[in-house]
Amino acid sequence: MTRSRRNNKQNKTMDTLIGQGSEMTGKLHCESNLRIEGKFNGEIESQGEVVVGENAVARSNIQAKEVIIAGKVYGDIAAAGRLTITPTGHMFGDVSATSLIIMEGGSLSGTSTMNSTTESETSKDIDSRFLQSEVS
Repeated sequence: MTRSRRNNKQNKTMDTLIGQGSEMTGKLHCESNLRIEGKFNGEIESQGEVVVGENAVARSNIQAKEVIIAGKVYGDIAAAGRLTITPTGHMFGDVSATSLIIMEGGSLSGTSTMNSTTESETSKDIDSRFLQSEVS
């Protein structure tokens, strides 16, 4: 039984780590989760979750399924799911997410846009509702 468990773990995709003391510049595209503990400058696209650790600094635009900020991010974030800013997290830029959580102590300096899975249809409905309200 332990052998089959070990094989299951090996078949999963590996997470990407930019360790503490590391600096990276460029465009990063990953199909798995990404954890930043060092410094990153550039563009990030992830199919999974992006975690910016407590001592990390990311000067980048981030596009991911979910994002957790415990360090500092300078740039814009587009999260298909949830964006969480922890008590030690600081976000400087605009965010777009389905769900936004800012824990006590965390900060967001920028604008936030809440999206649903059918954003374009919802925005059309909202616009027509506003127009109808003004006419009535």
